[in-house]
Amino acid sequence: MIRVRQNLHTHTSYCDGKNTAEEMVQSAIGKGLCSIGFSGHAFTPHDTSYCMSRDNTIRYAEELNRLKEKYKGTIKIYTGLEQDYFSVPPFIETDYLIGSVHYVVKDGEYIPVDETKEIIMLAAERLYGGDIYAFLEDYYKQEKDVYNKTKCDIVGHFDLCEKFNADGSLFDSAHPRYVKAWKTALETLVKQGIIFEINTGAMSRGYTKCPYPKADILKEISRLGGKICVSSDSHDADTVNYKLDEMSDLAAECGFGEIWVLTDRGFGATPLGDIC
Repeated sequence: MIRVRQNLHTHTSYCDGKNTAEEMVQSAIGKGLCSIGFSGHAFTPHDTSYCMSRDNTIRYAEELNRLKEKYKGTIKIYTGLEQDYFSVPPFIETDYLIGSVHYVVKDGEYIPVDETKEIIMLAAERLYGGDIYAFLEDYYKQEKDVYNKTKCDIVGHFDLCEKFNADGSLFDSAHPRYVKAWKTALETLVKQGIIFEINTGAMSRGYTKCPYPKADILKEISRLGGKICVSSDSHDADTVNYKLDEMSDLAAECGFGEIWVLTDRGFGATPLGDIC
């Protein structure tokens, strides 16, 4: 039985996704979802390689409005943006925003945290004197500030810096400095009432065997009374519901009793096992 029937983190060919918006909608219908949200990468002036251009952002909004009308009564479609910490403010009408940190800035240089392991290692050596934990502390300082910067509804892939650390060779996730950095950011964001996504994107693309954020962080979010939703960070039609049901099981194991979903009335809590 399909339990998780909404995914709010998806990308299309308007940015770095493989499929059109309509192909994503058709896949969502075929996989039993009752609602889908699109979160195209907002325009980021310093790096246009992955995000929507200004013109494509307008076309994206127009296409989603067309699809909302075409598929009315079949599936609910929501218009969102994934706002990077350094993206321009939204200039289209949106139903929700995901706020994400994809770069750390040091000495005027933008260091991508999700491009390659080698980029991170070299940046830590060149710009931080080999202190990887100083780099990670800067990452979580930006995470701590992501709501203030983006006014997001959802925090995207909170521990994205773990993408290339599945084998623990980049850094020690249990290191006191690392734990202190993410806990400090987490406490601020929970107090701001932001929803954290359980994101399976790195799993579907073969980088990790666990979601963002990892279970220890999810347990801390639960302990602090934080909110969660479930998403697949889909960049192609095949993964539009990737392991969403399994993530609802993980949420329960980590102490959550509900997941937050978007409706026409805004975000609201829904008991686990009855998510639409």
